[in-house]
Amino acid sequence: MVQSTWDNWFVRDEIEATDPGDGVVIWYLGCNGFVLRSQSTTLYIDPYFGTGDPPNLIRMIPVPMDPADATQCDATLVTHEHIDHMHPPSYGPLVEDLGADLYAPSASYESPDYDGEMRVPDEQRNEIAVGDEFAVGDFTVHVTGTNDPDAIEPVGYVIEHDAGTFFHAGDSRPAEAFSDVGERFDIDVGALAFGTVGSIYEPESDSGVRTKWYMDENEVIEAANQLQLSRLLPSHHDMWQGEAGDPKVLHEHAVSFDYPRVIEPLYIGCSVRLGEPGIRRLNALGDG
Repeated sequence: MVQSTWDNWFVRDEIEATDPGDGVVIWYLGCNGFVLRSQSTTLYIDPYFGTGDPPNLIRMIPVPMDPADATQCDATLVTHEHIDHMHPPSYGPLVEDLGADLYAPSASYESPDYDGEMRVPDEQRNEIAVGDEFAVGDFTVHVTGTNDPDAIEPVGYVIEHDAGTFFHAGDSRPAEAFSDVGERFDIDVGALAFGTVGSIYEPESDSGVRTKWYMDENEVIEAANQLQLSRLLPSHHDMWQGEAGDPKVLHEHAVSFDYPRVIEPLYIGCSVRLGEPGIRRLNALGDG
C-alpha cells in the first residue's frame, strides 16, 4: 500500500492542473520516475512510490503521490524488472482505475523482483522489445537497447512529440546502442541514472556490502556524448541511503565535452518543458 508524504496536492494541483499548451511538461518523481504530459496524453515512466526494504534499501526522499489519486494516465512505461521500476502498487491504480496500458519487457512480467499480484489485465499488458515502435496519444515511443548489467532485459525509451524528443535510459551505463540512438534521434532532453559506489546493508551477511549502482560522473558524461544530449536530467542519485550523489559535480566533468549542452539537476517534484531550457519549481513554492 502506498502512503503519500505529500497527500494529493502534487498530482491534482501540480501535474494534472498544469496546462502544457502545445508543448510537453516533464515532472521528476524522484528515483528514476517521470511523468510526461501533453495537452491530450499523460505518460508515467518507471513510477515508484514504495518505501524500499529497510534496512537493506532505505528510501531517502518523500513519496510525492499516491497513484490512486491520479485521474489521468494513458500508459505506463517500464524499463526493467527491478522493484523500483516494475512496482505493481505504484502502477496498479494507473492501470486498474484509469485503464492505462502497461509497456514492459517480457522479463519484467516473467521475472519481477516483486513477489505478489502483477495487477495487469491481459488486454492492457504489452510486452515490448528493442526495436519496437508504438504510439500513445500524440507521443511516438521507440524502444532502444541499453547496458544495465544488473537487469535481465533492460530497455530505454525515445519518446517523440511535435514539441521535441525525450529519452529515458533506465539504469543503463554507457552503451554501444547509445551512439546509434544519438545519430538517429535529435534528443532534446535525456534522463541518465547517476549514483556512487556505496555500502548497502545485506541481511544475509548482516553487514554492508560495497555496491556500485548506476553511473559515476565520468560515465554519465560519456553516455550523454554517445546520445548527443542537448539537456541532461540526472536521476536516481537521490533515492537510496549509501548510494546518493551530488549531480552538481557533473558540470565539472562535462566542461570539456560537446555534450550535454545544459545540465538540469532536478529536485523531486520539479519539472522542465521540452524545447525550453530551465527548471520549473513547484507551483506551491510560488513561481507559477
